[in-house]
Amino acid sequence: MPKFSRRSFLAAGAAMLAKPALAASVESDVDIVVVGAGAAGIAAARRLAAAKQRFIVLEAADHVGGRCVTDTTTFGVPFDRGAHWIHQPDINPLLKPTAPASFEVYPAPRGQSLRVGPRPARDSELENFLAGLVRSHRAIADAARGKGDMAAASALPADLGDWRQTIEFVLGPYTCAKELASVSAADFARQPERNFDAFCRQGYGALLASLAAGLPVRLSTPVLRVVHGRGIAVDIPAERYYARNAIVTASTSVLASGKIDFIPPLEKRELDALDSLKLGSYEHIALELPKNPLGLQRDDLVFEKSDGERTAALLANVSGTALHVVTIAGKFGRELSAQGEPAMIDFARDWLASLFGSSVKNAIRRTAATHWDANPFVLGGFSAAAPDEDDARNVLRESLGGKLWFAGEATHATLWGTVGGAWESGVRTAEAVLRHMGVLKEQEEESEPAPKKVKRAPQRSRQHRRER
Repeated sequence: MPKFSRRSFLAAGAAMLAKPALAASVESDVDIVVVGAGAAGIAAARRLAAAKQRFIVLEAADHVGGRCVTDTTTFGVPFDRGAHWIHQPDINPLLKPTAPASFEVYPAPRGQSLRVGPRPARDSELENFLAGLVRSHRAIADAARGKGDMAAASALPADLGDWRQTIEFVLGPYTCAKELASVSAADFARQPERNFDAFCRQGYGALLASLAAGLPVRLSTPVLRVVHGRGIAVDIPAERYYARNAIVTASTSVLASGKIDFIPPLEKRELDALDSLKLGSYEHIALELPKNPLGLQRDDLVFEKSDGERTAALLANVSGTALHVVTIAGKFGRELSAQGEPAMIDFARDWLASLFGSSVKNAIRRTAATHWDANPFVLGGFSAAAPDEDDARNVLRESLGGKLWFAGEATHATLWGTVGGAWESGVRTAEAVLRHMGVLKEQEEESEPAPKKVKRAPQRSRQHRRER
């Protein structure tokens, strides 16, 4: 493969360097620069390494994993500060052919618990809630098959009654990180059913980080500028990398904010796509509750029948530990997280007390909260397309001049918002780059081995769910 050097880059044309570049104390030449070491960046890097390409991964944060990272210091047990649910484990690319030997992946419990004020829901209440969810899913799917797109909220059945707020939370903020009024019905309907999930006892972020071992990743290295044309120049503080191609996996909110300068600037269609796919809000409030004072089972998922937007979801006794995680999301989650960690902890305490009794507050020990909305290298949770903008993901999958490429969960048509979707997008984009470079022919693409099968847990009875 011919080396793309500083000399050949400069010869490509001075127009690419219309804006003064940073002074470069070190000049490095690689085939591909990968921006971001989240799931998409790691997946792209592994594919490039398999093709024996010269590449570098530049990560602004001080860790790999992006929005999928495990904290083991705060509570002394794995706490996934970002992604935790392993969706569709039987076909999840991170588990193919199997998870690394040191990681235990096990099925998540089926179903969920429901509280009505301070008591468990009755069977009839649970049936009404579940029936409303099914009808709402079906109504959004039916609307998506129409001639035009609409907000997912507009497609909901009109007779949901006093379950509407709860259903809107579960399908909106909890599933999409945004209210359904801000989510495309067509984009929502493309999601596959996620009724079979799994967890990793050591943490999803830890599993992902293990897959980055041995890759050439530079941490704490923010990308400031990407110059693209007949070649690529990537500026980081005091250095510049020259390459033939760049794969950018930064979040849509980071790209839309202009934190990375592109020369020439991105066109209006790319900017509009980024704007319509800005990340929603998805934050975790973690509480240590020793001796199971809530009386819940391991990995119990709990919702409440709510009458407003100040609601949340609880994942109890995570992997059998004393860790409990309260998830806030959407507009309320963003507003609450902006008030700071003390306000988030206070809300979680009061919310749990309203469902399980005031004595719960005295049982809480160590606490923590995430701040993805304020993280300058992320700026949110995950993407969901705005109404009438469901084609935005296709726009971001197109390369600019066959040199600049975007990848990440926001570019996946169906698995957006998931680590598996981000991973698949990274592999797909790396292979597109390799084909464009002439390194990979269509028939030479690596075939994936058979996926790992994860035994399904038996469905819990409604009576069991009601009593726990």
